[in-house]
Amino acid sequence: MASVKLEDCSQTLELNVNIKDEEKIGKSVSHGDHVETFSTSSEQQQEDHRAKRSHHCPHCEESFSILSKLKIHLKIHTGEKPYSCSDCGKSFSRLGPLKVHECIHTGEKPYSCSDCGKSFSRLGPLKVHERIHTGEKPYSCSDCGASFSQMGSLKVHERIHTGEKPYCCSDCVKCFTTSTQLKVHQRTHTEEKPYSCSDCGKSFSRLGHLKSHQRIHTGVKPYSCSDCGKSFSRLGTLNVHERIHTGVKPYSCSDCGKSFSQLGTLKVHERIHTGEKPYSCSDCVKCFSTSNELKLHRRTHTGEKPYSCSDCDMRFYMLGNLKRHQRIHKK
Repeated sequence: MASVKLEDCSQTLELNVNIKDEEKIGKSVSHGDHVETFSTSSEQQQEDHRAKRSHHCPHCEESFSILSKLKIHLKIHTGEKPYSCSDCGKSFSRLGPLKVHECIHTGEKPYSCSDCGKSFSRLGPLKVHERIHTGEKPYSCSDCGASFSQMGSLKVHERIHTGEKPYCCSDCVKCFTTSTQLKVHQRTHTEEKPYSCSDCGKSFSRLGHLKSHQRIHTGVKPYSCSDCGKSFSRLGTLNVHERIHTGVKPYSCSDCGKSFSQLGTLKVHERIHTGEKPYSCSDCVKCFSTSNELKLHRRTHTGEKPYSCSDCDMRFYMLGNLKRHQRIHKK
């Protein structure tokens, strides 16, 4: 029952009005020539009720219907993190994220893929992983239509169109589209090489380079030429090899126009025009344009003769000299 008071200049009239859920109730009261109509509803009451229970954040425009949610939200502004990991001391503003974090230490992975059995510590990564099996790619590029299984992958892709490179090196002015690219680049300044070969101990700044190197030890050559069947341990080497068959020579000398199938060969050729000889002998002052020329020259100091004749055991420090010598035996 709701009490409604009606007042005019001569007397006060009190009415009792029943309020029903989702039903408007109108009352008209006549007193002489004066008529008043009253209207109320449960919707209005609920709105007023919500307004009374609305809890506003004093720091931003967020509001919450439940006080406990406001208290959780306030920790964003205060920086309060009352939940700490007993293993590493890392703190969290909510209990839920702490529970997820603790799985790192316990190794617990309660969420498993029904297709391949792979386990995850969080439900979110499992959902993303399942798209590998379903082929679902819900995020599409508005510029070229390319689709992606993760929103983050789409965001990185969009930078191809925008040209955005938000990650800049603090040592030089070079910028990158992803934080991973920046991290790899910074190793050129720090000379960090975190990936080591278990067979020979050689270290590398990139995991991909280590993988390629390891094929020297394993002998794996997964890349094969479709023209001659020759196999290679690296894709780049195969691509260069294929130019023998195609005749493609994409690198041209700006001085004489001569073309080459490899960039390295062009760089060596250009030294003919520049006169550059960057390889110096430590035993004498002689300089050379290639490391191979220096290697051959140093044998004049060491006396090394790695090429021997199978007919007379005579030895030579250059393969070409051995070839010429062998003609004596063929006469």
